[in-house]
Order: sequence, then structure tokens, then C-alpha cells
Amino acid sequence: MPIESTDRDLALRAKAGDPIAFGALVERHQVSVFHVCYRLLGERRGAEDLAQETFIRAYQRLNTFDPALPFGPWVRRVAANVCLNALDRKRPVLFSLDEDRAEIESVARVNDPAVIHDHTETVDAVRNAVLSLPPHYRVVIELCHMQDMSYAEAADTLNLPLSDIKSHLFRARKLLAIRLQQLRPAPQPKPKTSHTHE
Repeated sequence: MPIESTDRDLALRAKAGDPIAFGALVERHQVSVFHVCYRLLGERRGAEDLAQETFIRAYQRLNTFDPALPFGPWVRRVAANVCLNALDRKRPVLFSLDEDRAEIESVARVNDPAVIHDHTETVDAVRNAVLSLPPHYRVVIELCHMQDMSYAEAADTLNLPLSDIKSHLFRARKLLAIRLQQLRPAPQPKPKTSHTHE
């Protein structure tokens, strides 16, 4: 049985001009790249287009990739930059759960309509809140929270000073907290009762 090539082997071959090796990298990482684009754009068709653009850009920039580092995080950073450029050119769109309900499948298994409804509303609120942020705040949330990048890595990816990353993240979290609070229904007072439970 042949040993499966590592990302590093495929990247080295792709850098040497092997399109089949790069195709294998695309196959391995197309789902994670799409997820980055989807979280930043909020709609499926645009995310698919930008995922394709990401791999075109990555192929053109293979000479800048260091094979000593993992390929996955590198190509996801390319995706974040591609999306950021696209977001700078257009207004953000609102996310609709009709686009993708994969996130609530596990909740649906409990077969409790109230739980499913609450979870759906929560996911919808969080995603709309994130997508309502200015693009530069949104991409910092994506890099630091979704991709677990350090502040320094995010600064390097976006070619921004470290102080800007910290400032963007602080303001993004503050805006998210305010917007989610506005979406949260006011708690209803519990009716008083004199009954005791045995």
C-alpha cells in the first residue's frame, strides 16, 4: 500500500511546478478554506467563488510558502486576505440559516422543538452580529478566535501593527457584546407562588 504524501511533500512538488500535487492540496484543504470564506462573507455562492480565488492566489504565491510550516494555516490566511479585499469592495451581507443548517443537526437529534428553536435563534443572532461588524474587525475575529492565531500571527497575516490587532479585537468584542445584548429578550419576571414541593 503506497504511503500517502504529506502536505509538505505535496507543497514541495507544487513549488517545483507539479499541478497534480497542488490539486491534491486543494482537495485536502478546500473545505476548511470554504468555511473561512463562508464565516467572513455569510453567503454560500460568494464563499465558493472566493474559495476558488484563494487557491488561484495561493498557487501564484507558492514561492512565498515555507514548507517547514503547515500548509493549512497558510492557505487559510490567504483566504482571509482574499475575503478582506472582497469585503472592502462591497457592503456586508446578512447571514441566513437557510444557507446552511449543519450547525443545528446535533441539536435536532434531541427531538425537542423548543431547544431547536432556541439554538437556531442563537446561531442566527451570533452570525448576524459578527457579519454586521466592519470588515477589518470581522477578519480579526476570524483569525484570532476561529483559527486560534496569536495577535502577532494575525498582525503578520494582515500586515498591521500589533497595536492595531489588539485595538480591533477589543472594539470588535465590545460591539458584539452590545449587539448581542440588544438582540437578547428581556427576562420575564417569574410569577410568585406559595406552593411548596415535597
